[in-house]
Amino acid sequence: MAELDRVEKSSHSLDKSITLPPDEIFRNLENAKRFAIDIGGSLTKLAYYSTVQHKVAKVRSFDHTAQEAASDKLYEISVQEEITARLHFIKFENAYIETCLDFIKDHLVNTDTKLIKATGGGAHKFKDLIEKKLGLKVDKEDEMTCLIRGCNFVLRNIPHEAFIFTKHADSEFRFQNTHPDIFPYLLVNIGSGVSIIKVESEDKFERIGGSSIGGGTFWGLGALLTKTKRFDELLQLASKGQHTNLDMLVKDIYGGSYGSLGLTGDLIASSFGKSATTDKEFSKEDIAKSLLHMISNDIGQLACLYARLHRLTRVYFGGFFIRGHPVTMHTITYSINFFTKGEVQALFLRHEGYLGAIGAFLKGAEEDNPNQYSWGENYAGSSGLMSASPDINPMQRARSGTFDMLEMDRLERKLVNLPLLEDPSSYVPDTVDLTEDPLAREYWLFCFEDALDGVVKRAVASQPDLPEAVERAEKFRQKYRHKLQTLRQQPFAYGSLTVRSLLDTREHCLNEFNFPDPYSKIKQRENDLALRCYQKAVAALDALGWEEKQFALVRGVLAGNVFDWGAKAVSDVLETDPEFGFEEAKRQLEERPWLVDSYDQWLQRMKGPPHKCAVFFVDNSGMDIILGVMPFVRELLRRGTEVVLASNSSPALNDVTNGELQILTETVAAMDPIIQAGLKEDRLVLVQTGSSSPCLDLGRLDKMLTIVVRERKADLVVIEGMGRAIHTNYFARLSCESLKMAVIKNPWLAERLGGKLFSVVFKYELPAPPPAAPPMKEEEEEEEEEEEEEEEAVFSPQGAPGVQPAPLRRECPEL
Repeated sequence: MAELDRVEKSSHSLDKSITLPPDEIFRNLENAKRFAIDIGGSLTKLAYYSTVQHKVAKVRSFDHTAQEAASDKLYEISVQEEITARLHFIKFENAYIETCLDFIKDHLVNTDTKLIKATGGGAHKFKDLIEKKLGLKVDKEDEMTCLIRGCNFVLRNIPHEAFIFTKHADSEFRFQNTHPDIFPYLLVNIGSGVSIIKVESEDKFERIGGSSIGGGTFWGLGALLTKTKRFDELLQLASKGQHTNLDMLVKDIYGGSYGSLGLTGDLIASSFGKSATTDKEFSKEDIAKSLLHMISNDIGQLACLYARLHRLTRVYFGGFFIRGHPVTMHTITYSINFFTKGEVQALFLRHEGYLGAIGAFLKGAEEDNPNQYSWGENYAGSSGLMSASPDINPMQRARSGTFDMLEMDRLERKLVNLPLLEDPSSYVPDTVDLTEDPLAREYWLFCFEDALDGVVKRAVASQPDLPEAVERAEKFRQKYRHKLQTLRQQPFAYGSLTVRSLLDTREHCLNEFNFPDPYSKIKQRENDLALRCYQKAVAALDALGWEEKQFALVRGVLAGNVFDWGAKAVSDVLETDPEFGFEEAKRQLEERPWLVDSYDQWLQRMKGPPHKCAVFFVDNSGMDIILGVMPFVRELLRRGTEVVLASNSSPALNDVTNGELQILTETVAAMDPIIQAGLKEDRLVLVQTGSSSPCLDLGRLDKMLTIVVRERKADLVVIEGMGRAIHTNYFARLSCESLKMAVIKNPWLAERLGGKLFSVVFKYELPAPPPAAPPMKEEEEEEEEEEEEEEEAVFSPQGAPGVQPAPLRRECPEL
């Protein structure tokens, strides 16, 4: 990132002395298709669309009836070039606009773009400069329309876009999962003044109010009172000030609280009230702090009145007055909490500075209809949210003088939520937020850094015919290590920090350096080995009695799940002991009772009528899918249950992809008449999830999968594996029966849960009962309290010997 803080001239001066690294800033500029720009009073935000050429892994089945029959391999994975769409957003100070325009002009090729969409107050001021430098006609768009479109876009496509700011908490930022239906909401845009907009749909919004007392008021009065001209410097003064030196409090008037009116003694009764009655000089810091409180409280009360008047509970704040400054966010948050008594929360946006540029770009790209696609943040090319506390990392606060980047990749599939979620609006995929657990955060960051050597080794091994793979792998190592170091300082950089986000960031970095499938060779080898054992394994299962067979099927799924190359404890064994196989994995499993054990309830259910349709979210290749999942699926089919096998769309670790699963299932069907009949009769279908993650977000699934689930009236969801059933979805509540199976393959996590390595989680859940239930009798209430106490005992860090395992609680910090 280019350092620009050495230039402290007037914000209107144009600096030409900086050098821009093209591999970090304005990436893929040579393939840019269209542009948009949002120029504010001090910052410029540039947006452009580009095509990105990168490598993808494609699966191709061998035709064993032809010449390829000589090959022992079932399929091949070839690395091919593919072109995808990417949106780039860059933010920088207006002082560097001329240098940036020169850079764009020098690197812009192969574009037929004739105009640039522009918005913001500075669009008119810099119009001639832009047209002269780029040779593009400036087409100005309405600022408010762009702002709303940009806000809708980030809320719809970035799950952890909105956050609550909590000063002095372990985690300053509490990210909110975006509601599937983002409308209606209130947007309070604080620029020079304040505009309050009610947004009801993509194209329906109305400015319902506002105020002339806004950011410009703070800046102007602050400059008059403190002689400080720079906005950021005023906020820095405010962060060090003590407003009670100037503000008259309730206790200054009444000697304490005013109980009959519900006013505490510390409330501000009169802003700047003491300045008229005290003969002393007040510091610049105290003046700035008192001024900030006065304006923020006024805006907060105004926002609350409009929210209540229009019965809106979602209130987002944006504009240059916010800009991620902790003092501003804290004062607005306090004001909102006070005036609504906690009924409405002040929500801020990670990318609020980009909203105008995003909206202007969308206006210019209407012919491509970007909203018909889903988009995902590319962590490898995005800067992330900077720290709100200058004491944590002083260099980050200087980011107002550097370049910030956001990249969004167009996804192949439209993503929507699973229709079987009990309440999509309250669904949280991740089990633990590492931003709120420092011990767990430090462990997992160390764990991922420690595993880097192994990932680099496998990435190089996956491309043996490409000599430059070693150099690319080293660049991947440096990039991902830098991301981990950033997350140590800024755990909230990309939203809530979770094991899932750490895994996804690694996958993004691997793809950035053209390693689309580092585990391809390992998957091929393990699939071949497992297929050779399939018929023998199924014959052994069929020889068992019914009840014994049900337990063996479950143990088979669990044993298969041991073969997870994402777990270091397992990958070390698999690399050093080539003979470690399916039977050895079974012997490693914990004996019953398991850490979480609902097997008896599952067995009773299996004695009842068959399910109509089961959706099975599968995990690993090899032993897992072939010797674990397929026999389990076979039994469901035999019972008369339809089965939907849902697998990743793209590679992640050694997880099976939809392309691989198609070939593996056809191969198994050639050996197994039950599987073959299931395919032929359309009772066994394979659908991709739309994901390329080792974890699972049931709120962002391929739309086609959700259609299949709805049409087939699925009444059972099976989720397998640590990533999908432990790190994510452990607390997911569904409107149908669910079964979550996993083996704990991380010793640290196992110990925290009161278990040991290879402990088993087998969690069978029924849907929640209808809400209108009769009141409980006293005895039932006592029984429920006892059950809750048992849950608390089982998942204490030490465990609870002799107590039947029960589900993890959402508030449990141990995981």
